Amino acid sequence: MNRRVILAGGSGFLGQLLGGYLQPRGWEPVVLTRSPSAQAKFKELAWDARTLDDWACALDGAEAVINLAGRSVNCPCNAANRLAIMNSRVESTRVLGEAIARCAQPPKTWLNSSTATIYKHSLDRANDETSTDFSATPEAKDAFSLEVAKAWERSLEVAQTPHTRKVALRITLVFGTIPGGVFQILRRLTRFQLGGKMGHGRQMVSWIHEEDFCRAMEWILDHPELSGPVNLAAPHPVTNQEMMQTFRRVCGVSVGLPAAEWMLEVGAFFLRTETELLLKSRNVIPGRLLASGFQFCYPRMEEALRDLAGRSSR
Repeated sequence: MNRRVILAGGSGFLGQLLGGYLQPRGWEPVVLTRSPSAQAKFKELAWDARTLDDWACALDGAEAVINLAGRSVNCPCNAANRLAIMNSRVESTRVLGEAIARCAQPPKTWLNSSTATIYKHSLDRANDETSTDFSATPEAKDAFSLEVAKAWERSLEVAQTPHTRKVALRITLVFGTIPGGVFQILRRLTRFQLGGKMGHGRQMVSWIHEEDFCRAMEWILDHPELSGPVNLAAPHPVTNQEMMQTFRRVCGVSVGLPAAEWMLEVGAFFLRTETELLLKSRNVIPGRLLASGFQFCYPRMEEALRDLAGRSSR
């Protein structure tokens, strides 16, 4: 009998990736989405990520709940967007906690998205789950994202679900082949000879291959000793300059025009996004995954990018 797993906000990039991985491995994905489709690959139920409704019945007797909901941060940081970003994370977590608390047979495990952005901007010191410095840095322009990250995890902590294990997933960049993901965007920039360093290029980039992301998620589900924060990142972060050099090697492109910080500011204005996504140093390592015995298939960036490039060309 398949184990039911609820993917809240599971119609996006990570939900598609995870559902496609778990289904052939004995799981039954059920997606909570604002716009359910009868043609979807998995069963979909309507929810607004704020209020209890019929969708909550699906949690009763489920093996696990995975919350992937949250408005994209790839937008201008104005007041309306800030409110939407904050509420989409905190409210979805709150209402899932309420639904779990009402279950006669609550899920054994609740994995709730968080972000590796919670750690302080750092060019030298790597952050594992024992790191507790979540202070903002003017250079990184990350005060709001840190506020969101802390409120997001706090809403998980205060949820009254005593029979359900809770894990805060501090997710880094997930490199995957689904169109629109960061791997495809950076690969396209590189092919157009725009794959140079961004800003000074010393900011650290933490990342994870799509296969290792899915394998790590299943590992956490199957290892009840893991609770609290868990970093989802490959064990070898690189600088932004090293990352773009690796993209150029994999793509066979010798030239990559660099982008100074002022150029990124101009580009961000026209693209209606924020430079923090490119300039903050996310120096994160997977301390708890490694300590629990998890082994990465793609621990280093070049082998990960070459594998994804090969998959994309099939």
